Amino acid sequence: MRAVDDAVAHEDDAVLVLRARSDPADFAALYERYLDPVYRYCYRRLATRETAEDATSQVFFKALASLPTFRAGSFRAWLFTIAHNVVTDSYRRRRPTQTLDDMPEPEDPAHGPEERAVAADERRNLHALLGRLTADQQRVLELRLAGLTGAEIAAVLGRDVAAIKMLQLRAMRRLRVLLVEDGRPTGADDGG
Repeated sequence: MRAVDDAVAHEDDAVLVLRARSDPADFAALYERYLDPVYRYCYRRLATRETAEDATSQVFFKALASLPTFRAGSFRAWLFTIAHNVVTDSYRRRRPTQTLDDMPEPEDPAHGPEERAVAADERRNLHALLGRLTADQQRVLELRLAGLTGAEIAAVLGRDVAAIKMLQLRAMRRLRVLLVEDGRPTGADDGG
């Protein structure tokens, strides 16, 4: 069912891209469709609301400006390639001045203080575990968490799909090992 949904979204994107090329005001439909996933991806990578909002704005500005150069294919992969490049540029510009432990954690207003504290602790633990993966493994998991398919991640990172699948597999295996080392349950049924 997911493949059918992806195919429909891809076809819809192609129609929306054609419309936006002839009238930039029609880009709004693509913006509305992808604003939240692009923002979440930028937020996961940049960790502050302000930098994620700035990066998201840059992504859509660049996408609209570059729309005439878009070639047939997955618009979503093309858009996330732009997002990946914007985030990378942001890292280059700001060179870390504080450690990841000092970065503020986002708060979810729907939960009480205890739930937020537990969630913040889990995010810190996950972020620490992800930090122990290779940079390529981290990028693959971040893009997967943003909802991209293996083929789209391959397009974003300029790799083939088999390499992306292998990176993801190795990342998941490494995370399981790290979880066991830290004495946490992995949720994997290794018993067969």
